[in-house]
Amino acid sequence: MIADLDITAIAAGGDGVARHEGLVVFVPRTAPGDRVRAEIVPKGRFAQGRLREVTRRSPQRIRPPCRHYERDKCGGCQLQHLTYDAQREAKGVIVRDALVRIGNRGVEPPYVHPSPREWHYRNKLTLALRRSGESWIAGLHPYDAPGRIFPLEECPITEHSVVATWHAIMAASRWLPHESELRGAVRTSDDGASFVLEGGRRWAHHPEFFQAVPGLGSLWWIPEGGKRRLMQSRGDFNPTPAFAQVNPGIAEKLRDYVIERVMAHRPASVVEAYAGEGELAIALQARGVEVTTIELDGDAVARTRASLSSSARVIEGRVEEQLHSALPTDAVILNPPRNGLHQLVTDLLSAALLGGESHPHPALFYISCDAATLARDLRRLPNYTIASLVGFDMFPQTAHVETVCELVPGQGI
Repeated sequence: MIADLDITAIAAGGDGVARHEGLVVFVPRTAPGDRVRAEIVPKGRFAQGRLREVTRRSPQRIRPPCRHYERDKCGGCQLQHLTYDAQREAKGVIVRDALVRIGNRGVEPPYVHPSPREWHYRNKLTLALRRSGESWIAGLHPYDAPGRIFPLEECPITEHSVVATWHAIMAASRWLPHESELRGAVRTSDDGASFVLEGGRRWAHHPEFFQAVPGLGSLWWIPEGGKRRLMQSRGDFNPTPAFAQVNPGIAEKLRDYVIERVMAHRPASVVEAYAGEGELAIALQARGVEVTTIELDGDAVARTRASLSSSARVIEGRVEEQLHSALPTDAVILNPPRNGLHQLVTDLLSAALLGGESHPHPALFYISCDAATLARDLRRLPNYTIASLVGFDMFPQTAHVETVCELVPGQGI
């Protein structure tokens, strides 16, 4: 079925939203204010639209600069065809809609802080590797064909040095494991570049590979079914590939904001859960706060212990298993992965409100990379009120947004 559609909004995944004969239709690569002709494919209670033609261009629409965005239908970005202001506006609406629809919280779209860089901000790029005869292709997936990959020539949201390192890796790809598919990630830092290869069962030629890519400071391998291994490193390169934000400029603004909001509560003690290397705990301890960190990754825990004074508690383990031992406290910082908080965590934090004066009610600072799981977790915390809600554009040109939600005890929104 072909129909003319008016695009009214951007959905959480980045598709434009329209309505046709009672169905919500999601149309990739469209902008609010567009009128488009699209093929409609019903999918139960909604429909997928395949764009045929833009018959009326939105004032929010621009020409995307990346050659892969339209030519290869690259799925890495979803919003390059929108002005940057329109992207940030759409992300605020995505957060608002999730909290209203899933979390049952009546909020307005939050302000989304702009990234210092709209382009070339990523210090990490992960690509799929696929063997083609005796050579390799490294690339990303088209948004409408996730089983395929196309060779990546450029990536204007990624730092030039990261893309250059990938080109050097592909020039040395004859030394990769002899498999049909692999996955790799290049990250740069002040120390240099690191490469993590995932997949394969044997890698006999990793010394030749490392020698052929002199720009690498460290080489890691995660074999099929195995654990991460440091294969080689050069000089004084710090080899720990711990988690870090891929957009350092806006990540610094987010950290400063969280520290400011936490300190506004004048806490004597703070727990940082899902702490990584404990950056927030380190900053808070320097301000005289008693800190406890909880983190599962052993390498990150070791680095946290080395960075904090002996008065801190550094706990290695799962937050859902260890948080109870860190309570009571004045504030809890929650920075979970994309799948959000384990229900045991929200149950424990809700129960803390029922313990009377002997069990202080902690303020919560939830740093979320997924508005839907944030909303779900807020629904599980009905005895907390949203004190502030702010977005940070960690990933310009994509539909992803980082959100900081400050929660205080009390019923309300």
